[in-house]
Amino acid sequence: MRNRTSVKDVGRQQLRSWGVLIEQDGKDYPSNAYAILTGFGGIHVATQCGVFKGTTKEVFVDRREYTGPLWEQIDEAFQFVLRNIHLGATIVGIYRRDIYEIPPDAIRELIINAMVHRSYLDHGTIQVAVYDNRLEITSPGKLPMGQTLERMKEGYSKIRNEALAHAFSYMNLIEHWGSGIPRIIGKVKAARLREPEFIGGEVDLRINIYRGQIASNDLNNADEMSDTTERAPDSADKMPDTIERVPDNADKKPDTIERVPENEQEQQIYKYVLENSSITTAKAMELLGVKQRRARTVLLNMVESDYLRKEGAARSTIYVKNTEGR
Repeated sequence: MRNRTSVKDVGRQQLRSWGVLIEQDGKDYPSNAYAILTGFGGIHVATQCGVFKGTTKEVFVDRREYTGPLWEQIDEAFQFVLRNIHLGATIVGIYRRDIYEIPPDAIRELIINAMVHRSYLDHGTIQVAVYDNRLEITSPGKLPMGQTLERMKEGYSKIRNEALAHAFSYMNLIEHWGSGIPRIIGKVKAARLREPEFIGGEVDLRINIYRGQIASNDLNNADEMSDTTERAPDSADKMPDTIERVPDNADKKPDTIERVPENEQEQQIYKYVLENSSITTAKAMELLGVKQRRARTVLLNMVESDYLRKEGAARSTIYVKNTEGR
């Protein structure tokens, strides 16, 4: 992932405190967590991704398997899903905004959650499957003792892999332990999609996010919908009424229409820059309620994506709107 610090950049003492490195007789030895995180050490960890025609696994359209460092697997799986779900566009004020049928932040959090909480004693793989009617993510292993599906949905966290959780937190992949699932549910419901479906827990955990918005008058009754994976035949192709499919000449936009970031934190910063002409790292920290490292990561991502331009140096650094080529 762009501009993201990896565990390779962390000091040895920090890695020892997490249990990623084990000190013995004055020497550091890699733990299983180190092997899992980095992809080195003989432990095979993979993420399988597939696209299927219809609502079952009978017909493959595409399939990939990603290996290597976990943070790279997360990014690969995330991009795989985005490539295989609908992308539309809507106009917010005078701005054009690309919008996916499933909120990207919810997809990313779901993949990260599967990586952190799966059982690595189980030799199965995380499976990310895109069907005509749903996104389905399955992680190996039963729920930890004391954890239930209901408690998980309420935000109760039973960390199975603390070393991984510490490392993921350091890399800004997770923010607060236990907050991921409630945040996913909130983002999905805010997009007017059916509430995510949680299945299993005894052998593995499967989470479904259904494609296709539900009518406003059905939102309050979403929890009462059938648990079956079958949906109306045309539900997978149904785009929201407020969203138009991106035309082939989407790049040929009027001068008054411009794209805005998809990420919510980047949207906050972009709006602030439009209103105030520039932003500093300190202001971004205050605006987002995050630490300096996270604020800088967001700002640099926006520079790399050509939304912002960096001016000045050291304490005089400011970020302004990039007007070149946009």
